Amino acid sequence: MSAPEEPMESLYPFLYSGGTDLDAVLTAVRQSTVDKANEIVALRQSVLERDGDRMAACAQAMAAAFDGGARLFTFGNGGSSTDAQDVAALFLNPGGAARPLPAFALTADVAVVTALSNDIGFEVVFSRQLAASGRSGDIAFGLSTSGNSRNLIAGFQEADRRGMITVGLAGYDGGQMAELGTIDHLFVVPSSSVHRIQEAQTTVYHALWELTQDALRRRGAVPPPRSS
Repeated sequence: MSAPEEPMESLYPFLYSGGTDLDAVLTAVRQSTVDKANEIVALRQSVLERDGDRMAACAQAMAAAFDGGARLFTFGNGGSSTDAQDVAALFLNPGGAARPLPAFALTADVAVVTALSNDIGFEVVFSRQLAASGRSGDIAFGLSTSGNSRNLIAGFQEADRRGMITVGLAGYDGGQMAELGTIDHLFVVPSSSVHRIQEAQTTVYHALWELTQDALRRRGAVPPPRSS
């Protein structure tokens, strides 16, 4: 039985071919890049076709909430923590004529995250913050690649108890986030590649932001963009 491939070898087989033909390696690199670009384009297209109407509905709900004074709380782990902070920054400081909206990333305060982790446990770092700051009508926005992060699940459960609007982004088959049945707007990127999932999720939350801004303009809450 042949030895299993190393993870890097399965992603970049041309680096492990043992050959010294530089032209062949460069050709393989180009093809690998094209294949990955085509894969993410196809994945984004499939998410749009499946969830486009639901994304528009989610944006309408978020716009109505913001119009009523809601705040956005974002959260995630690892790379999804970075994405959660990007979501908060996008809504809070969009630039141009777009309306700045109140948004907070629950991973941004290191003192709070480490205090909760040290004193109680990492599984409560989001739920405790939502319990303290969230109120009915606010928006809880959580991102995960697996959909199985225990602290995200606890955060969504707390948000549901408090009557918050819940928005979730997950990968694979949605994991436990899909099993909860209480996330109001769940968008699942059907891929087993963490890289492709996060790339597609970035597209999803930027689309949600644009749709929310458009919905606010239609509600008369945001002036139209300035003409150049």
